[in-house]
Amino acid sequence: MRWMQYGLMLCGALACSTPTNAQAPGAEVVRLDKSMDALVAPGTVIEKVAGNFKFTEGPMWREGRLWISDVVGDTIFAVSPNGAVEPLLAKAGGYADPPAGSYLGPNAMVTDRDGTVLLAQQGGRKLVRIVPEDGHLVIRPFLDGFEGKRFNSPNDLVFAPDGSLWFTDPPFGLARGDADPAKELPYDGVYRYAHGKLTLAVKDLTLPNGIGFSPDGKWLYVGNSGPRMCVMKYAVGRHGTVATGVPLIEFPNAAEPGVPDGLKIDSKGNVWTTAPGGIRIVRPDGRILGRIKLPEVAANLAWADQGRTLYITARTGVYRLKIATPGVMPLYQR
Repeated sequence: MRWMQYGLMLCGALACSTPTNAQAPGAEVVRLDKSMDALVAPGTVIEKVAGNFKFTEGPMWREGRLWISDVVGDTIFAVSPNGAVEPLLAKAGGYADPPAGSYLGPNAMVTDRDGTVLLAQQGGRKLVRIVPEDGHLVIRPFLDGFEGKRFNSPNDLVFAPDGSLWFTDPPFGLARGDADPAKELPYDGVYRYAHGKLTLAVKDLTLPNGIGFSPDGKWLYVGNSGPRMCVMKYAVGRHGTVATGVPLIEFPNAAEPGVPDGLKIDSKGNVWTTAPGGIRIVRPDGRILGRIKLPEVAANLAWADQGRTLYITARTGVYRLKIATPGVMPLYQR
């Protein structure tokens, strides 16, 4: 049976939906600044596209569909704009036999220059390459450690405008986090890979997570999931050097669920970051323009349709809304 046929059969189990341009219950665009109207037009609806996953993450727009990782389900899926779901790659997290309910599956994905996909394996503690082979997708090695020591559990990754690959490496895939005896590196780093060389760019964050660049590549943004929840901003110099970071936005004493997790940047340089109580849209100077509330805690975001659509992975569901000011699409696309 072909994968597409199997994927369409799975729609019942995964609660696939046919989007009706109706507002998802509990979803809302909150406008805190009048300039928010130029980013998301008044009256824009937030649709639920698909649901009943276990924990959605790592969204990437590719060949007209949204690829997502189910970190708990240990599977990569493709979600079509009409809500159809197709499983693409099972056992994708790199952990041989993950315990039920564990967060050891695949995470962020990005298309590389050659059209293949790079994947962060949370359980496998490495970056791998997904390539087609004999009509199937298979995993090939890419990066598994730094200076002879294994990564913690690579989480999010992005290509900078100069073509270098950057990724975060928190300890989420280790059972005891930083206290886990399997942890080999003394920090939770942010790395840069360029011209075959891997360098440590940032090592003073406690839980580095989402990562992105300003459209001109001069500023690096990294979400720190805790204990101090914030999004950090770094000036980027020649050859990928970064200056001391400063907080773009902080979330002290947050009472609502959610953390700084995934983030993306729009063409005006605004940062769209998951956070306690919903996604925040923040200007480069730190001013909050608005918030997107969902019925589930948002984990990550992805631009689609040349930046005119925003997809959001939120726990068990996938949501989307139209955008008036385009987002910055990934450097390499298919």
